Amino acid sequence: MKAVVLVGGAGTRLRPLTFSTPKPLLPIANVAFLERQLKWLAEYGVDEAVLSLGYLPEAFTDHFSDERFGDMKLRFVVEHEPLGTAGGIRFAADGINERIIVCNGDVLTDLDLAAFVAFHEARGAEATISLARVDDPSAFGVVPTREDGEVIAFVEKPPRDQAPTHWINAGTYVLEPSVLASIPPRLNVSIERETFPRMLERPGQLYAMRSAGYWLDIGTPTKYFEAHLDVLAGKVGLPPAPGAREQSAGVWLEPGAQVDGTATLTAPVLIGARARVGADATIRRSVVGADAVVGPGATVADCVLFDGVVIGADDSVRAVAIGTESRLSLDGGQ
Repeated sequence: MKAVVLVGGAGTRLRPLTFSTPKPLLPIANVAFLERQLKWLAEYGVDEAVLSLGYLPEAFTDHFSDERFGDMKLRFVVEHEPLGTAGGIRFAADGINERIIVCNGDVLTDLDLAAFVAFHEARGAEATISLARVDDPSAFGVVPTREDGEVIAFVEKPPRDQAPTHWINAGTYVLEPSVLASIPPRLNVSIERETFPRMLERPGQLYAMRSAGYWLDIGTPTKYFEAHLDVLAGKVGLPPAPGAREQSAGVWLEPGAQVDGTATLTAPVLIGARARVGADATIRRSVVGADAVVGPGATVADCVLFDGVVIGADDSVRAVAIGTESRLSLDGGQ
């Protein structure tokens, strides 16, 4: 089975972290987000993925320089001008004449793809949308359906008290070749605002499946940090990073991590490979990247430290994500 992953966005809400690193390559608990997504796809039999690139495409080709992720073959296509979601999918899927999975490159999920495809097949659908339930749908496109899942309408960002449903478009689709063929080539076309709504004109083509599984859009600082905590909590499986071992409840150490016996680690915590935590340091609800250093007496709370970051002796950092050359407030402050 083949997949198209839309990873072309600039990730403006996560700047400055995304000035030099595309959002899908930012780490989530010390693993690039896109690697987590590709692992999820591979678990359901996807053996080839097309990455639809736009912003900083060379970062992806460098990261996956052998054009593979494990046993999965990767193919890169670059949009030199914006084509919209539908236009981008059509462009990326050029030459593919079979059913495909499409997913957005900023959604962390454990959606059961086998059940999703089975739902699609059972209804003879041309396209099927995954749905996730949220408390406040006003920031999303909501998708009311009939009892059998047939889509009735699309309502974009309704006022909270006027939303016809709390089930939103969760950004994962099953598409048949006929849907791709209906998208005009080389034009900017939105699948949510144009392609799917047009399909409603012919009943029985478009369905949506509700899923109670885990789902999170990582695109804001608050949600980006939430993704780390959720991964550490095991919401998308454990261990949170390859090779990590649980030193105590909710405290994980990757291979080669060194933690002084007088340091205090308060769960959830992940200490990256070969990272060093000094005497009397305190780390709470944080992720420390590979080869990072937390000096003696330092305090790190509600933080994400990228690989190689150094926190000096007796320094204190709170509610920030710190890259090698940038930092982002995770609580809405400056």
